[in-house]
Amino acid sequence: MPKNDNMLAILWMLNSGVKMTAKQISEKLEINIRTVYRYIDALCASGVPIISDTGHHGGYRLLNNFIRAPLLFDMEEKKALLHAAVFAKEAGYPLSEALSNATSKLKMYSNQEQESILSRHLAGFEVINRMGDPSLQPILAELEQAVANQFSVEMDYRTSHEEQPKNRVIDPYGMVYWNNKWYTVAFCHLRNEIRSFRAERILQIKRTPILFKRPEAFSAREFFMQNLLPDLVGKDGLISLMIEGRSEALDDICLHWFLGHHLKERTANQAFFLLEEKSLHTYVPHLLLPYGKSIQIIEPQSLKEKLVAVASELMEYYQR
Repeated sequence: MPKNDNMLAILWMLNSGVKMTAKQISEKLEINIRTVYRYIDALCASGVPIISDTGHHGGYRLLNNFIRAPLLFDMEEKKALLHAAVFAKEAGYPLSEALSNATSKLKMYSNQEQESILSRHLAGFEVINRMGDPSLQPILAELEQAVANQFSVEMDYRTSHEEQPKNRVIDPYGMVYWNNKWYTVAFCHLRNEIRSFRAERILQIKRTPILFKRPEAFSAREFFMQNLLPDLVGKDGLISLMIEGRSEALDDICLHWFLGHHLKERTANQAFFLLEEKSLHTYVPHLLLPYGKSIQIIEPQSLKEKLVAVASELMEYYQR
């Protein structure tokens, strides 16, 4: 391990509040005890207040009023970071290798008691997510660099309704992880407007020498959600949807990302929504069909008829 990493490791161990001898530090870091003495001297020379206690219970410790640097985390902060790392890895975080190195250092720069506590908290903490495509990692990494450094990228992108990909140059303004998928919100040079692009539909990507400037106070999240779930306040032609049923089923429906956005009122056994007619008759029947007899459509009648049509079409399909 490089000298600087070893010195930082010593600082982490002493920051835990546990007194440690030079022999314990040398065994922990697998370095010569004379090297430990040199590193301790170097830390003291740099202004770190390390106290050396002699005697049978002696060892090195930090002065009690030592002002901790921001990168020295307490146990709760370490647990939070390790738990957050589990979520990030399951989401297909593009810098997964660097994340693994960082979490390894968090564990390594802890004393034995802290390591045991962290291991116990991680042992029962699991996140289950859809298995990500490993080939997506380089694309996400390139997009992350483009967003941070504001350079345009050229990509071959295939939409859901096109068989052949199109070559585009985009200015990535931000990245969004939503509903188990990664997106980039970017200005598209081909369409001359800001659009959202699904990362898994990017077949090839490469950076260009073109630099761009992101609009001030631009939020990729706000743009993405506004396009996904536009505000219908004051819009004409909205249709009321009233559903009655078991509270468990209604709870689930009201928490749905789409229907929950249009929820207007909820009682113990009823939920009231306001939606556009196209959405009501195109998407809602397929969302409600799996709930079967646990719910009942009170209004509108047109949605009942659409549900009957969808169910009949499905039955006919499987009777062939």
